[in-house]
Order: sequence, then C-alpha cells, then structure tokens
Amino acid sequence: MTTSPWTWRLLRYRNEYLASLSATLCIFMVVCTSAWSSPALPKLLTEPNPPVSITANAGSWIVSIQAIGGIFGMILAGLTVDRLGRKWPFIASALPVIAGWIMIALARTSVFLYIARFLFGVSYGIAYGIVPIYIGEITSDGVRGAAASLITVMAKLGILFEYSIGPYVSYEVLAWLSMLGPVLFLSTFVWMPESPHYLLGKGCTDQARESLQWFRRNSAVAEELHRTQKSIERTASERGSMRELFQPTYRNNLIIVLVLAVGVQMSGMQAILSYAQTIFSQISSDLTDAEMSIVLGAVQMVSVLFPVFLVDRLGRRPLLLWSVAGSFLGLLLGAVYFTLDAAEVDVVRFGWVSFVGLLLFVVSYAFGLATIPFAILSEIFPKNIRAYANALFGILSGGLIFAVVKLFQVALDNVGAYLPFWVFTISTGLTFLFVFLYIPETKGRSLDEVQEIIAGWRKKRQSKVILGVL
Repeated sequence: MTTSPWTWRLLRYRNEYLASLSATLCIFMVVCTSAWSSPALPKLLTEPNPPVSITANAGSWIVSIQAIGGIFGMILAGLTVDRLGRKWPFIASALPVIAGWIMIALARTSVFLYIARFLFGVSYGIAYGIVPIYIGEITSDGVRGAAASLITVMAKLGILFEYSIGPYVSYEVLAWLSMLGPVLFLSTFVWMPESPHYLLGKGCTDQARESLQWFRRNSAVAEELHRTQKSIERTASERGSMRELFQPTYRNNLIIVLVLAVGVQMSGMQAILSYAQTIFSQISSDLTDAEMSIVLGAVQMVSVLFPVFLVDRLGRRPLLLWSVAGSFLGLLLGAVYFTLDAAEVDVVRFGWVSFVGLLLFVVSYAFGLATIPFAILSEIFPKNIRAYANALFGILSGGLIFAVVKLFQVALDNVGAYLPFWVFTISTGLTFLFVFLYIPETKGRSLDEVQEIIAGWRKKRQSKVILGVL
C-alpha cells in the first residue's frame, strides 16, 4: 500500500509537528484572552445588573491595555530567551494568564479587569516573542513554514472558541472555561525538549544531540549539529543586542520587520476581532451579531488551515501578495457600506454585502498576513539577534495594536465605522506595494541562505529594474 506525500511528511516529521503543535497551544491560550472582549463587553455594557459596571470608554481601555502589557511581554521574552532558554520562560507565560482569568471571574470592580488584561498582554508578548524562535530552531527546512503556520491556526482556534462559547454562557463561566488554554498548554509542552540551538550555544553538546535526535527521529544528526555549531560560532564573536539590529548589515531585514508589523496591524484585524459583535450589531442581517461572530470565527479557522499545506509548496511571497490583495477588497466593501449607511442611504437590503466583505477580509488575511510574517520572522535574522528582532516586531505591533484598538472605539462613538474602515483599506493597499517591493521568497532555504538572500535583495531588485528599463 502506497503512502500519500502528505501522510509521509506527517509521519516523517511527526515529532517536529508534535512539538510545534504543543508550543502553539500557548498561542491558543493567549489569543483566548484577546478574543474574550468580543462576547464579554456586550455582557458588561448592555445586560442588566452586570458583575462589573463599565462605560463604553472604560471598555475601550479594557480592550486596548492588553497591547501595553504585550510590549512588556516582548521585552521580557527578549531579555530571557537567550539567558534562560526557550522552554522555561515559555512555560512561565501561562502563570499571568491563570491569574488573569481568576481575577476576571471574581472581579466586582473594573480595576481588576485592567490588571487582568495587562497580565494577559504580558503573556501574549512572551508567547509571540518565543514561539517563532522555538519553531524556527526545531524544524527542518522543508517543514518550517508549515510548522510556523500552526501559530495562526491555534490563534484562530482560540478566537472561534471564545466566539462560540462566550455569547451563551455567563460572564463568570466564560472566564473559568477559558482556563482550558493554560491547562492544555502546560500539560503537553512541559514534556517537550529544549531547542538544540540554545543548548549548543550554552555548550551542552550532549543534550543538544539528544534533543535533535528526538526532533529528527534519527540518531545520525552529527552533520546537522556540526552545521548548527558553525553557524553559532560565526555569530558568537559579536554579542547580540538590540543596537546590533540597526547596523547597516540588517537594513533590509529591518525594512521587512517594519513592513510586516505595520501591514499586519494597520489592516485592523485586531480591532475587528476585539469588537466583532459591536461591529456586526451595525449590519442589517437575518443573523444575530453573536451568530455572525461565530460564522466569522469558523471561516477564519477553516481558511487558515490552507496555508499550512501551501506555504512550503507555493512560497511565502505569492501567498502574502494574494492575501493583502483580497484583504484590501474585503475592507473596501465594508468601508463603502458603512459610508453609505452614515450618509443615510437605505442599505438595509445590502447588509449581506458588508458581511461578505468582512468574511473575504478574514479569509484573505488568514491566507497570508496571519501566517507568513511568523514564518519569515523565524528565518531572516541570525541566532544571536533573533530574539531581539522578535522583540522589536512585538513592540512595534503592540504600540500599533494599542493605537488602533483604542482609537477604533473613539471613531465608532464620535464619527462612525466608516472612518476606521477607510483607514484600514488605504493602509492595506499601501502594504501590497511594500510587500511587492521588499519581501523576497525564502521557500525551502536554510536559515543561512535566507539571510544571504535578504542581504542581497535590494541589489538584485535594483538590477532587475535597470535591466527592465534597458
């Protein structure tokens, strides 16, 4: 009996996929904390006798303060990941989540909600600061993209979980049920090996060999260990630091980080997910706002599965370009609908157009913007500054998320939904241009080859432009 290529790959690399799956359960855990606001805020703002009484302005702070915690979390990840390893800081990230859910379940004043959301942000930043590094270091070249895409699969699963459960249980029960995230993560990841890259960097050669043998399911790992050791030695002469990121050598790498951070966050996905039920309440439809949120979460969950199988076959760059183009079109439909609605045009019959536009946006976003950046970030920097690069990406993203989420509610209350949707649409159009200009293809390349491609990318593109003119 013949084995299909997909089955063969799954069996051949099953330990790498297993470790990646377990690691990304941390993403499920922290994204549940982020998606909580969509079903929870309507309970606190509109239901009679809520356990915590808040205003709409307080609600926007409760949502946005998590991004501030995320910045601190990213900094903590950058400071600890090369000193204490990838595994144990990662495991420690579950503790603020557990404390936060307990505080939310028992809260009777908004102060506890602010503290809990800040703690959630710290865990969120640590998780997203370490996961791309860990997956990038434990996976083989041929499956690294697919494994990194699991980050977004788990993120969308967390969103679907909160959207599906939240509207139908009480505020307190939702918090206790959300404890499922840290329980699953801790019960599986504690058994996973440390990154062999980290162990080699600390001189623990025997432990690194055992770790790599488990991941590769092969005892013959001497050659790969040797290559990894040489790669570490090449960068060991220069101590990694945040300042080193801004050396001319990494100019192109920083451009990519900036493009990805701004492009991902200025698409408005975080605001749309955080206020999904609030947004859907302004769309005329036969479905309730809760039902539309569940459909949104389900569509995201299904859509994001495809890049896992396509990213190492079609490449990062094509998927990213198609993703940004589709996201632009979906946001444009939503922007036009809310503009006409604000102009008092009768759009009741066309509510489905804006809903379809938002579904197109989340589907397109899932195909590339949600997944490819993490695959790219796990590849484009050498080991000695990879953690700082991820911290920089997280800090930029955290600042942008805070601004977008906070200002979204302000615009919604004082102007209308059309304003932020036009901002998201224009920003996504600009992102397409920048991705086309600055993001190279890295499919199937080793980490060293990827860094060489990035270093020479601008020169190659300029040569192509000159030849095209001639």
